[in-house]
Amino acid sequence: GAELGGRGLLALAVASGAAAWATWAVLLMPGFRRVPLRLQVPYQPSSPRQVANALALLRGRAGKTVDLGSGDGRLVLEAHKQGLRPALGYELNPWLLCLANYRAWKAGCHGDVSFLKKDLWKVDLSDCHNVIVFLAPSVKPPLATKLLAELPDHARVVAGRFPFPCWTPSSSLGQGLEQVWAYDMKEVRRETQGSAQESRV
Repeated sequence: GAELGGRGLLALAVASGAAAWATWAVLLMPGFRRVPLRLQVPYQPSSPRQVANALALLRGRAGKTVDLGSGDGRLVLEAHKQGLRPALGYELNPWLLCLANYRAWKAGCHGDVSFLKKDLWKVDLSDCHNVIVFLAPSVKPPLATKLLAELPDHARVVAGRFPFPCWTPSSSLGQGLEQVWAYDMKEVRRETQGSAQESRV
């Protein structure tokens, strides 16, 4: 009986490992192809509290809202429900795009929100009013450069899990892993330009 139990545990461990590998190969790896290693971001769904905090920092705003690396689409759907329209997500992983579209259909929002298979580094953000960013720390510095170059002054960026290291947030909500930060581009540009002038003096 003990030997059988040991074999059973071994079989369970092997099956679990195979399932983990299959999840990576089918769901996650496709989104990483052709993406530089330092810019790869593993899929990690946002918690209900993270979603609520992010949308709270966008309450009362309007205009085009995008989620960069939208995953299963939950942030885009909540943005749409809050009245932020149009709401769309950019995601490279085709399986996550399917999941996001399924969630939109299930919520009765199919056709009202958009999930596009596009590289976030290649999309034009110049007409965006609100940008949601739940990405890894390694992505934040190059993304900050892109956002500064493209977003209008009235835009607001909401970052989850990790803040932008060189920006001062205009507001923040939550603690620990649930914390989110809001950045108003007009203030960020003013601070960035002031720092650049000081460095030249």
